Amino acid sequence: MTSSSSRSTFTRTRQVVGLIGWLALSVLVISLGAWASIDARDVYTTLQQPAWAPPGWLFGPMWTTLYTLMAIAAWRVWRKGGFSVQKRPLSLYLLQLAVNGLWSWLFFAWFKGLWALIDVSLLWALILATLITFWRIDKPASLLLLPYLAWVTLATALNAAVWLLNPAALG
Repeated sequence: MTSSSSRSTFTRTRQVVGLIGWLALSVLVISLGAWASIDARDVYTTLQQPAWAPPGWLFGPMWTTLYTLMAIAAWRVWRKGGFSVQKRPLSLYLLQLAVNGLWSWLFFAWFKGLWALIDVSLLWALILATLITFWRIDKPASLLLLPYLAWVTLATALNAAVWLLNPAALG
């Protein structure tokens, strides 16, 4: 073990277990979101979309990639002393993860377009805060969150547009 701030304070085995844990947490949130989104494909195709909306098939692969990058970013920060040392940035990460998981329920399960928009707007702010906090600890971890922030920027605009185009369906 080393105490250097640029290197991990954990053994290789603990680092691997930690990475598996962060990935497992991502799988859990993806699974909960997928459960809420069981009819998402049907719902998405019935809603009026803006011309610039991405095709529906892109969402699954994109979110899988983003959740993987997010887990790696959290793991990189975690390995700099664990949760006890990195409590604030990792708590922020966990909060944004929960807000992210809630969105699928709001939009696809409960058809609450405005609440989903509020949620995704809060998510955007939490991702930015997490990114900034991670930057101070591990710059590569922070950079791994940039695609996530970009995608959620698009998702926020798309949520707003779809909600405005479908007021009766997404009351």
